[in-house]
Amino acid sequence: MQAPTVGGVRLPKGSGETIRLPRGASLTDFADKINANPASLVQVLFHLGEMVTATQSVSDEVLELLGTEMNYVVQVVSPEEEDRELLDSFSISYGEDEGGEDDLEVRPPVVTVMGHVDHGKTRLLDTIRKTNVIETEAGGITQHIGAYQVATELDGNERLITFIDTPGHEAFTAMRARGAKSTDIAVIVVAADDGVMPQTVEAINHAQAADVPIVVAVNKIDKEGANPAKIRQQLTEYGLVAEEYGGDTMFVDISARQNINIDQLLEAILLTADAALDLRANPNMDAQGVTIEGHLDRGRGPVATVLVQRGTLRVGDSIVAGDASGRVRRMVDEYGEDVEEAYPSRPVQVIGLTSVPGAGDTFLVVDEDRVARQIADRRRARERNAELASRRKRVSLEDLDAALKETSQLNLIIKGDNSGTVEALEDALMKIEVGDEVELRVIHRGVGGITEGDINLAIADNVIVLGFNVRAEGKATELANREGVEIRYYTVIYQAIEEIEAALKGMLKPEFEEVELGRAEVREVFKSSRFGTIAGSLVLSGEIRRNARGRLLRDNVVIAENLPISSLRRFKDDVVEVREGFECGFTLGNYSDIKVGDIVETFEMREKPRD
Repeated sequence: MQAPTVGGVRLPKGSGETIRLPRGASLTDFADKINANPASLVQVLFHLGEMVTATQSVSDEVLELLGTEMNYVVQVVSPEEEDRELLDSFSISYGEDEGGEDDLEVRPPVVTVMGHVDHGKTRLLDTIRKTNVIETEAGGITQHIGAYQVATELDGNERLITFIDTPGHEAFTAMRARGAKSTDIAVIVVAADDGVMPQTVEAINHAQAADVPIVVAVNKIDKEGANPAKIRQQLTEYGLVAEEYGGDTMFVDISARQNINIDQLLEAILLTADAALDLRANPNMDAQGVTIEGHLDRGRGPVATVLVQRGTLRVGDSIVAGDASGRVRRMVDEYGEDVEEAYPSRPVQVIGLTSVPGAGDTFLVVDEDRVARQIADRRRARERNAELASRRKRVSLEDLDAALKETSQLNLIIKGDNSGTVEALEDALMKIEVGDEVELRVIHRGVGGITEGDINLAIADNVIVLGFNVRAEGKATELANREGVEIRYYTVIYQAIEEIEAALKGMLKPEFEEVELGRAEVREVFKSSRFGTIAGSLVLSGEIRRNARGRLLRDNVVIAENLPISSLRRFKDDVVEVREGFECGFTLGNYSDIKVGDIVETFEMREKPRD
């Protein structure tokens, strides 16, 4: 069979065999697999309308296109397969218990609580573990995943349940999906007075996709308008049929605020686990599991919350979690108490890693630190290549002119308090649709405070820096102010999404215009120890409105600008507004130079609609 040619370039001979390549592979990697010259592959792609260098990470589509032309079947290896092959090369098996049936012991169920925002997930977990976490969270919304164990009783025996608290807002879909994958049972919280909402459906879909049993907690049954029967009816549309209706899903009517039926919910979780699942693991092996979250602590360094899924994790173990490695120097539980050993289904915070792992990264214990470092380095290189390939825009010969022209681009650096939040925020931002004229690009993301290095990168690339629950360090703030780098701080995720979307649409800095509300003439001036200087006035036109802005005119000359109408009274009554022809008394903030005969003009600033 003659070797095929494209544009006069003779291609290596292929006979339909499969070539396995990792994500983000280069043409050099491809050439090594088929014993070809990388330069010839560059030439082939050039004739196919793709401009790619030999060492550049390329996308899956380009690899498959090249394979088709050369009569090879290109198989891009999934991240899971890549990881499995990597661990196989170190003779490490992941994802299965060692030993036989006799080595397996019963472990507690791992439960994920999901549902619509403001339906009471955090309040429920708060009631279960008898502590208060709601008040510390911005906007009452859970901003990152937490994990903890609680003890309860079933048939006179004390049983443990592990809870993973996944965020409820839709922007955290990526993290919530991961929460479902690392769980045994999903508890879907639905407010009895609100009904099934879009995020409720999304949570059900995640749980069903992960093939985990579902327990439904119908919350807020103490509120007026609560209708638990309606919730049961609505959920039948999504395949969740209550046991009393002949189905196999347990529904429990609860009130997290009033602590009603919480014990029955815990019992339902255990009964579902016993009936539907075989929850056993081998505690007598090297620990393996999943990272729930990671963050950078100022005093302790990188801290990872991990869930042990099999084996026992001990202080002193060499560990690799995602592309982070290290030795377990210390472990603490959800109450900050030191833990020496963590058994299956136990969540603990691990201190001693060299960097912050990502939410959802697998972790495992290896024999020595050197092996842990090698696995972490290989994973880091693989992720970097895949990232470069996904970010690189394909430039074909047809649109080369357009690519060379300057495009509107908003560059971002994202820093956050933990890896799951950073990933979820980036994921949500990249889904913003604003058309082809504007492009959003995240050039760096990381965990921890905003550093001088971040600011220097921002200066070079004309970047906006987003800080999510983190602040800039001292010298970084000075450098940013000196160089004019914009740093934006957020504590609620959808505020960040809305502002970036507004920036992309050119609406971040809206234009305002002054709208006159009314004019009043000062007839008397009173001094009050409580309120300050009060202007007793007659409204000449329009209206005087509390909290509006005012300017003081004396003989048609502006004496003071932008004064707040901070209190407004008509006789002894506090009022919101006083209309034309009526008398009133008001103060202009702390301003006291008011005289009889002065005119006060009030106005408000209104946003001008953009064309």
